[in-house]
Amino acid sequence: MTHLFNDPAAFTEDMLAGFLDANSDYVTGVPGGVVRAQETPQGKVAVVVGGGSGHYPAFCGVVGRGFADGAVVGNIFTSPSAQEAYTVAKAATGDAGVLILSGNYAGDVLNFTSAAQRLTAEGMQARVLFVTDDLASAPATEPERRRGVAGDFVVFRVAGAAAEAGYDLDAVETAARRANDRTHTLGVAFSGCTLPGARTPLFTVPEGRMGVGLGIHGEPGVSEADMPSASELAVRLVDGVLAERPADCSGRIAVILNGLGTTKYEELFVVWATVSRLLTERGLTVVEPEVGELVTSLDMAGVSLTVTFLDEELESLWRAPADTPAYRKGLARLAQEGGERRRRSPAAQGGTSTETAQIPPATPASRQAAAAVVTALSSMRTALIESADELGRIDAVAGDGDHGRGMVKGVTAAVEAAMSLAEHGAGVSTMLTGAGDAWATRAGGTSGALWGAGLCAAGARLSDTASTITAEDVSDALRRGVNTIVAIGKAAPGDKTLLDAALPFADALESAIGRGADLWTAWDEAAAVAHTAALATADLVPKTGRARPLAARSIGTPDAGATSYALCVRSVLSIRTKEHAE
Repeated sequence: MTHLFNDPAAFTEDMLAGFLDANSDYVTGVPGGVVRAQETPQGKVAVVVGGGSGHYPAFCGVVGRGFADGAVVGNIFTSPSAQEAYTVAKAATGDAGVLILSGNYAGDVLNFTSAAQRLTAEGMQARVLFVTDDLASAPATEPERRRGVAGDFVVFRVAGAAAEAGYDLDAVETAARRANDRTHTLGVAFSGCTLPGARTPLFTVPEGRMGVGLGIHGEPGVSEADMPSASELAVRLVDGVLAERPADCSGRIAVILNGLGTTKYEELFVVWATVSRLLTERGLTVVEPEVGELVTSLDMAGVSLTVTFLDEELESLWRAPADTPAYRKGLARLAQEGGERRRRSPAAQGGTSTETAQIPPATPASRQAAAAVVTALSSMRTALIESADELGRIDAVAGDGDHGRGMVKGVTAAVEAAMSLAEHGAGVSTMLTGAGDAWATRAGGTSGALWGAGLCAAGARLSDTASTITAEDVSDALRRGVNTIVAIGKAAPGDKTLLDAALPFADALESAIGRGADLWTAWDEAAAVAHTAALATADLVPKTGRARPLAARSIGTPDAGATSYALCVRSVLSIRTKEHAE
C-alpha cells in the first residue's frame, strides 16, 4: 500500500515536483515529463524514454549522460498522451533526431507513434521503438505481441549509450532493435500492488502460491504455481529466460535480477547466488550484472530475471559509463556536461490551458448546441466519478486497474476546457475540438487518445456557423467520432473494447432517427442498446490491449472501456430529466 500521498489523483504531479527538486543538477521539467538539465549537444541523437509512472527508477530516474535525454511521465500505469510525448521529445531533440522508446502497450504505441509523426511533419527526424521482452505475454511465434517489462532498462540503456558515443539516428535505432531482439524477461509476483489512495491491491495471490508471468502495471500473472524456495525460483527463472537462446549466442550475457517494489535487496541476493551459479553451469559468462530495483511496479512483491545475449557491440554499450539520478556506472560521477543549461518551463507541472484567443464566431444555434455539450460532459463527469472504483475493479481483472481514474481525469479536463470555451462564446465545433484535445492531453492512455480523437472528429463534422443543428447532424457527428476511433485504435467488433458498445450505439441512434424519432427518444433507445452490448462483452475474449495476455481471466467480466462508454451515453439522458423537471 502507498502510505504517503496528498490527493491521490495528483500523485504523479506531486512525485515529479519532488523528483525535479531533488535532482536539479541532472534534470529539468518540461510539459509532460523531464529532460536533461543541459541542452542536447549539436550532432547528438536524443533518446527519449517513457510510459506510465509507478516504475521508478524507470523512467525519469535514468535521464542523464550515457542514458536518456528525456523521459515522458504519464499517470500511474497510464500511457502519457501524444501531446506529452511530443513536448518532451521536442524539448530534448537537438539537430540529429530523436529515438522514442517505450514498452509495447497499446496506449504507448498509439501516443508515442502519434508524437513521432507530428515531429516528422515538422521536419525533425523521429523514430519509435517498443520493447517486447516479456516471454509470458505471447509465444515465440508472435514476438511483436509481447509486452515490455524489465527488459526496457537494457534496451533504453543500449540506445542511450549509442547516442552518447556519437552514433547517428540509424545506428542508434539499429543497436536498440538488436538489443530488443536479444532480450528476454520472466517475472513472478508474490502479492499485487496498490494504487495511491486505494485500500486493496489490484490483484491478490493465494497463500502459498505465486503468480507467474506478471505485467508491471498491476496485471496479475498469466498462471500460478506453488511458492518455491529461493533456489527453486532461480531454476525456474533461468530455465525460462534461456528457453529462447539464440543460435549465434556468444556465451556472454547482460543480466538483471529486478525487484518489483517490496522484495528486499537481501532476498534478491539470495536468489542471485543460485542464478549466477546456474548461468555459469550453462556455459554463460555474466557481464556486469545488475541486482536491485530498476523497473518496479509500485509496491508489488516480486522478482523478474532479464537476460540479454550480447555481441561485441552490445557488450561495449552495456558497459559504457552512465551518470543519472538513479543509475551510475563506470565513473563515480561523469564530468559536468557542457552546453547551456535549460530554463525550466513554467508549464512543466500545470498541464495545458485552453487557447481562447482565436475563437471563431458562432451562430446562436451553434452556441446553444455548445451549451448542451457542456451539460452533457458534466453529466458524464458525475457518472464517471461515481463509478470510478467499479471501473477500476473490472479493469484490474485482466488489466492495470487505471481505467476509472483515467476516464475521470480525461472528462474533467474536457469539462474545464468546454466551460472556458463556452464563456468566450465558442460554437459547438470549436468546443468539441477543444474538449477532445484536453481529454487526450490530460488523460493519456489508450482510452484518452480514443475519446479525445472521437470528440475532435465529432466536432469537425459540426459547424460553428450553422443556422440549425439537427438530430441527423448529431447522429452523423457521433458516427464520425466512432469511425475515427476505429481508424486509430485498429480494433474490430468483438475484440472486447469500447467499440463493442460504441458501434451498437451509433447504429441504434441512426436507425431510430431514420424512423423519425426525435433526438431524445432515439438517444434513449440507443443508450439501452449500448448498455446491453457492454454487458455482453463479459462473454468475449480480449484480442487487443493489456487484457489480451490474460484473456481467459477476463471472461465473465465486461470490458471496462465498453462499460464506461455505455455509462457516458446513458448519463447524457439526465439532461432531459432536468429539462423536464424545470
